[in-house]
Amino acid sequence: MHSPSSTSEVSRPFLTWQRILDWAQEHYRYRTFSKDERIPARPGLLYLVQRGAVRLVGTAQVSANTSSSAVKALRLSPEEAFLGFVGAGQPFEIVAQSPFTLQAYAHVDQTSVVWMYWHDLDNWPHFRREVFDAFRYQHQRKLLWLSTLGQRRTIDRLLGFLTLLIEEFGEPQDSGYCLPFPLTHAQIGSAIGSTRVTVTRLMGKLRQKGLIRTQGESLLCLPASALSANNN
Repeated sequence: MHSPSSTSEVSRPFLTWQRILDWAQEHYRYRTFSKDERIPARPGLLYLVQRGAVRLVGTAQVSANTSSSAVKALRLSPEEAFLGFVGAGQPFEIVAQSPFTLQAYAHVDQTSVVWMYWHDLDNWPHFRREVFDAFRYQHQRKLLWLSTLGQRRTIDRLLGFLTLLIEEFGEPQDSGYCLPFPLTHAQIGSAIGSTRVTVTRLMGKLRQKGLIRTQGESLLCLPASALSANNN
């Protein structure tokens, strides 16, 4: 696992941002979004988060030829599953894979995104290598995420999920590291296969044990000792 300090260096690997931004603005490939605004991303394009954070969510479309009333209810009211964040300096793409649908939202206000076609990277060979390195790093983190979601107990999945998030995006505070943006209990529940009510109850248990804490506007934090133990 990576510590927050080393992760911040990996998550912002791009050395030619100003040239990219100038090009994007000249070609109208740059836009700033408000909090929770949907980013009109589509397959086949490369997206780069210049500022803020993007929240990726997914929905599964149920086959229409099933007769199960329970499945029909899901089809009529699909729930979004939280799939993770993309932070400043990181790339992302939207993959079309039926029956799954991926969408991107600005998680915080003033989130700025650049987009381009993949062949546009030919203009910046070094930058292209950095993009591929960033995608490889994201893939490695997703494998850790999947390992965490394989935990049998919900409280273990919850703590593992929070640890991975704060390892990757956490910022140093007085006695540990905190996510720089809020995350609702419903979003956490969708990520770990649980409910908002269960997450709220288990978060209380983790606080009592001193494994997590909150700061400011419900920002989630982990003590530095907890992250050090996971990195050893």
